[in-house]
Amino acid sequence: MKLHLQAFVTVLSLMNPVVCGLIFSGSESSLSTARRLADATKAAIAILVILELSALFGARVLNLFGISLDVFSVAGGGVLVWMGFSMLRGVTTKSGDNSSLTPLILFAASPGTITGVITIAVVHSGSELPVTALTAVAAATLVTWLVMVLLAKGIGKSEGGGFVRSTVQSFMGLIVMAMGVQFGLKGLSSFIQGAGG
Repeated sequence: MKLHLQAFVTVLSLMNPVVCGLIFSGSESSLSTARRLADATKAAIAILVILELSALFGARVLNLFGISLDVFSVAGGGVLVWMGFSMLRGVTTKSGDNSSLTPLILFAASPGTITGVITIAVVHSGSELPVTALTAVAAATLVTWLVMVLLAKGIGKSEGGGFVRSTVQSFMGLIVMAMGVQFGLKGLSSFIQGAGG
């Protein structure tokens, strides 16, 4: 049970439902409540599929291409830094655009999250089926979906607060950048230690 809880907390912190909710509300604010609910569900399903497939096949795919988890962590950290910088600058997609869910999905199922899921699958799997990773992904995705659903129902009620939203978005962008730098440096450090040992 302890391994499942640790895995859930790890995946939840990497997925970061608060940032997902912020990205979601920023890109969906002009849409109807029904459309926002449908989009929240679509995004959650896409995130769930990507991360569950990563848990099942991620390590095999990386091995196939000769990519270590450490190098993948460095690349994932770079993607998170880029996304955090975009949030910090206030770059968002146009509402109503068909690709408006892309930043949300790229954040929740980022290379950083995928690396975490693959690591959990490799470390916690005593059999062919990485149950711990699969369960953690499902639970974290459910929490993220609930946050998006709550926001989908409340976005239209708070049309004001542009300054507050910009401030929160910038602050969360800084946090995402910091997560990316930490993730990348940790991967780089592990890669260098592995190369020297």
